Amino acid sequence: MRDRAARIRTGLYSKPQPPAQVDLRVHVTLDHLRSLEGPARNLSFLPRQPLRSVLSGRHAARLRGRGLNFEELRDYCPGDDVRSIDWKVTARTGTPHVRVYTEERDRPTLVVVDQRMSMYFGSKLNMKSVTAAEAAGLIAFRILAQDDRIGGIVFGDEYMAEIRPERRRESLNRFLTALVDANSLLSAEAPNARPIALSRVLRAVARLAPRNHLVVVLSDFSEIGEDTHRLISGIARRNDLVLGLITDPFAHEIPAGLKVAVSDGELQAEVDTGDQIQLRDLRQMAEGRLAEILDWQRTIGVPVLPVSAGQETLPQIRRLMGVRPV
Repeated sequence: MRDRAARIRTGLYSKPQPPAQVDLRVHVTLDHLRSLEGPARNLSFLPRQPLRSVLSGRHAARLRGRGLNFEELRDYCPGDDVRSIDWKVTARTGTPHVRVYTEERDRPTLVVVDQRMSMYFGSKLNMKSVTAAEAAGLIAFRILAQDDRIGGIVFGDEYMAEIRPERRRESLNRFLTALVDANSLLSAEAPNARPIALSRVLRAVARLAPRNHLVVVLSDFSEIGEDTHRLISGIARRNDLVLGLITDPFAHEIPAGLKVAVSDGELQAEVDTGDQIQLRDLRQMAEGRLAEILDWQRTIGVPVLPVSAGQETLPQIRRLMGVRPV
């Protein structure tokens, strides 16, 4: 599977040619993602946010901006900020010294996109996988326009492709190509496979983004546990972390009288929502999972942006980022 991830990452994955007409609600194309560059111009992922943005200072979590590089240690001069005094060096030398830092020229960004089979579902407008891909495209274009480095992780059920952040359009193109190739593998005829655990992906995030990164994770978070909470907490302590919770109206309005087959990649079971007990349990499970993820805003201090596959992606992102409707 590592070879497949490498081919997807570099745009060399050999896959069947898609039909001439692609339903953009089901699968994305490279041309479609590239068309998002213009609409992305009004978005901002800089520390100074519009007042209506969910990332503004009015909220518990906000973007902290670029990191700092240590520049030099020098004698204290009148007017220097006393908070920059290095007390250990001052005590050792007997004269006040300050540590001087300069702001990093850019801030690397890692966009993490879930393209597992759990994302290949949509009950009203888009597949969740399409909504995640569109949101990722909008973010990636805006990050590069801010002169920041852009990279990402695209993961499916059996592979994970990593694109290290670079401040070059070639890096953005590799990311978009990997995303399109991964999205094209999703199919109702795809063989059952046990999906990659989200905790494995988050460990890769922690390795690629050790500190002072902007990390955006776009997923339905279909499987979460203690490891997920611990890893997200660790990433958030060292980086600006934003979670894009991709949902579908079905999770909020599970209809009665529906028979569906569900699978975890190994076992399969039939669910009958005509059974009132099964319907109640399903609704409680869906509501509980969504509530737990949204509660991370309080327990971890990380912003959670709910994005529905039942609505157009761009207006939702614009609204969440505090951009006025056009």
